[in-house]
Amino acid sequence: MQLILLLSKPRTLQLFPLLLCLLLPCLSQPLPSPSPSPSPSPSASPAPPPSLPLSPFNERLEAAYVAFQAWKHAITEDPKNLTEDWCGPFVCNYTGVYCAAAPDDPHVLTVAGVDLNHGDIAGCLPDHLGLLADVALLHLNSNRFRGTLPPSMQHMRLLFELDVSNNLLAGAFPAFLTSLPGLKFLDLRFNAFDGELPAAVFGRRLGLDAIFANDNRFNVSLSSASLTNSTASVIVLANTRLAGCLPPSIGDMADTLVELILLNTSISSCIPPEIGKLKKLRVLDLSHNELAGELPASVGDMESLEVLNVGHNMLAGEVPEAICELPRLRNLTIAGNYFCDEPVSCLHVPLRDDRMNCIPDWPHQRSPEECIAFAHRPPPHCAADGCIVIPPP
Repeated sequence: MQLILLLSKPRTLQLFPLLLCLLLPCLSQPLPSPSPSPSPSPSASPAPPPSLPLSPFNERLEAAYVAFQAWKHAITEDPKNLTEDWCGPFVCNYTGVYCAAAPDDPHVLTVAGVDLNHGDIAGCLPDHLGLLADVALLHLNSNRFRGTLPPSMQHMRLLFELDVSNNLLAGAFPAFLTSLPGLKFLDLRFNAFDGELPAAVFGRRLGLDAIFANDNRFNVSLSSASLTNSTASVIVLANTRLAGCLPPSIGDMADTLVELILLNTSISSCIPPEIGKLKKLRVLDLSHNELAGELPASVGDMESLEVLNVGHNMLAGEVPEAICELPRLRNLTIAGNYFCDEPVSCLHVPLRDDRMNCIPDWPHQRSPEECIAFAHRPPPHCAADGCIVIPPP
């Protein structure tokens, strides 16, 4: 309602806050003068006339002024005084605010980015935030913002990076995020968002390059139509609840995927052999789940792999020698499983953790009784969709 009133007031009343702030002492900073041009030498060709600096007064910056003032009033604590200088019409001089020429008009100055990372600021994000329509980077991590992301942010059609990690935000996934055409980097981790993480987040239409949704209360469905349809290079869903199994179509992300972290997500699944198609993958963390069966030998085809963590699952059998011979492997964790053999080549991996398995004559292993009891269990059967089929009694 406040926004509607502001937009409906006569022009004179809209400018009144600007004129008032012009009289305040905090606005006495002069605009920087352009550097004097050097005198040309007689033999030099005439220099082109210097370009005029972009004016700090236009409709876009006036709208940004309204947005920042509404935001400042929604802030309840600012221990580092980052927003102390958020007064006056020269929004490009505000701490954390970055201006540039508008992409659609190089003669117009506009707000291109806001960076308040690690500010420890408390408050909420007002609906006026949508007035920052040209913002490409919005970095708000490590603050104490509550509530949710305002729907007006759907007007940020140029938004490229959104980082609101490590805040106190809650509620359902902001659906408008899937309609932002330029969004490539999305970081929502360490908040209290809940409900379904829509499949569109992983869709090729949105085309995110990095997805950080870990440490929320999201429910994520693993299927060939959701996660494995992604074009992202980084997917981090740790400490969320995943439903479904690792599908064989996980190999369809071979062209883009570089980092996949699904630790502590309650996955009950086999590891499909098709995972070996991910030849660009550098980090794979599937630890602290309920994975069963064997570690596929095809993992040894993942030539870019540097970190492999499958610790604390129910994997068994032998560790394939090809995995330990991967040229870039620097960190191998298989601890907390039931492996019965590990090749000597694994000793050459710089960081290795193979404790609490069933490897004979190896230090720090499970007790013989525990290993024998596990060996007498019916072996898991892995279905075509990657799920574990429990044999009938």
